[in-house]
Amino acid sequence: MELLRPEGCALLTVECQRGVVGPDSALPELAAVAQESGALGRVAQLVAAAHDTGVQVLHAVAERRADGRGASRNAPLFRAVERLPVRQLSGSAAVEIAEPIPVAPEDLVVRRLHGLSPIAGTEVDALLRNLGRRTLVITGVSANVAIPAAVFDAVNLGYTAVVPEDAIAGVPASYTPAMVRHTLALAAAVTTADEVAACWRRTAVTPSRSNFPAP
Repeated sequence: MELLRPEGCALLTVECQRGVVGPDSALPELAAVAQESGALGRVAQLVAAAHDTGVQVLHAVAERRADGRGASRNAPLFRAVERLPVRQLSGSAAVEIAEPIPVAPEDLVVRRLHGLSPIAGTEVDALLRNLGRRTLVITGVSANVAIPAAVFDAVNLGYTAVVPEDAIAGVPASYTPAMVRHTLALAAAVTTADEVAACWRRTAVTPSRSNFPAP
């Protein structure tokens, strides 16, 4: 698949943070689905494949300041988040990337304090343009909100969106395939994690790590 050539492609992990998909999640039902479906493990496999083939990885993290300054409050979801027992506070363990996802020095972590989307109002678009990446592989959670928001924003900004349907999760578990079939497939190329990784490996020229100095 030409659009998945590593030199023009980036991988976005969405809210794959300990406070969302980890064992101490603020959203235990979502965390359970992400883990039990294998989606979280497949995100980790894609990140590892990206590191090996020169695909740029971006981790999108949702967090908030302890004082809540700048946080969105104009939707029921935001108000519900304020009442959760686990808070996604900046600098806390909750906003660290969850295991088993590997994080490399060349990865970019984009943190947002507001909104529903990991792209709108964040650095993602500017970073992708500076890196010359025009295809965005979108993974993570949730299929209910942030994943479709990312797909629509990416397409509206002129990127080609690719969704590995087995590397995203939402609640209930039955909702994700319906979202993929009836909505995401209209805006993104739908594939699987194995197919994406295999394509990267077939078309990679040099491993990404050769492009970065040793620490």
